[in-house]
Amino acid sequence: MTAMMTEREALVDSVRAFAQRHLASGALERAHDPAYSWDIARLLGAQDLLGLTIAEKDGGQGATLADAVAVIKEVAQFCPKSADILQAGNFGAIRTFAEFGTEEQKAKYLPDLLSGNALISLGMSEPEAGSAATELQTSVTEDGDGYRLNGTKIWGTHSVDATLFLVYVRFGPGTRNIGSVLVERGAEGFTLGQPSNYMSGEQWCQLYFDDVWVPRENVLLGPGGFKKQMSGFNVERIGNASRALALGRLAFDTARAHVSERTQFGRTLNEFQGLQWKFAEVAVALDGAELLLDRAVTNAAAGLPSAYETSVAKLAANEAGFLAANEAMQAMGALGYSQESLVEYCMRRTRGWMIAGGSLEMLKNRIAEEVFDRKFSQRAPRPEAAR
Repeated sequence: MTAMMTEREALVDSVRAFAQRHLASGALERAHDPAYSWDIARLLGAQDLLGLTIAEKDGGQGATLADAVAVIKEVAQFCPKSADILQAGNFGAIRTFAEFGTEEQKAKYLPDLLSGNALISLGMSEPEAGSAATELQTSVTEDGDGYRLNGTKIWGTHSVDATLFLVYVRFGPGTRNIGSVLVERGAEGFTLGQPSNYMSGEQWCQLYFDDVWVPRENVLLGPGGFKKQMSGFNVERIGNASRALALGRLAFDTARAHVSERTQFGRTLNEFQGLQWKFAEVAVALDGAELLLDRAVTNAAAGLPSAYETSVAKLAANEAGFLAANEAMQAMGALGYSQESLVEYCMRRTRGWMIAGGSLEMLKNRIAEEVFDRKFSQRAPRPEAAR
């Protein structure tokens, strides 16, 4: 354990020095630029910081999930937007792809993804299927040596810039027939809608599939793959929770320095008990969420993290991160509210993660199932059941 911790500490020290040298100076400008930072992606790829937990035989680093969490938290402290690129290269759709892709698929797509020259995006949510992912209507039908894909996807992270899309589809009726396919940008019949902005400034666009040809070799998971896909989604939630905590701490540290120096009424702001209590409450929330995240990551050392521990960690990290950023903005007043500081960006960004990757309410539902050791269906009763 000591040797492992020493290696991780050395990794974090190296990443910290890299982030200070190459990422910190442009952090504010990147935060307010909706475009994907391809130059930073290639820089991170050159530093072997993409694909950290992907096996070495597939071109990754073969590191642990804990290593990847430590790296993304460290980078986020200096440049939140660069941490988003680490998410895309380590925790999101790429992790599901690397876990379940064929050797041929990985050989074709991973080199460019891990070098920062390509970007994968998840196509899961639909106009009528958000949290109720099993209600998706995007479907594939057999056509000779492949399939024809039809449907629409929304809310996809990096959908405006992605070069490859991991699309959840229905091969037939019922949850048992849900799987996923890989679709390249520019495929005939695949069009992207106009970019729209989230509150964070990040952009997304609607995806339209009109008889898009999908060769059989581009099927990632066929019928019966839904549970595997959702298990991979737990890794995305770990990255989400890590960034929420990191941005909360960035805002907390920025505000702590401000109130320690800013003078009003002849005393520094940190001498006012009202502010002292706010900072104490935030510190407890951040530390508690950190421990819950560490538990989920540590217990996932032998594989993918558990749904329960991931849900607990994400819920705690999302709430703590937003609390920290929101209180930091309040403590800094107009400066915190302005775009002269990263604090207001941290507030907007952490607010979004309370919805993305599993809303707080859905996480509480999952936690309750573990508490009571039973499933609670959220689905309305079928007419025959109601009778």
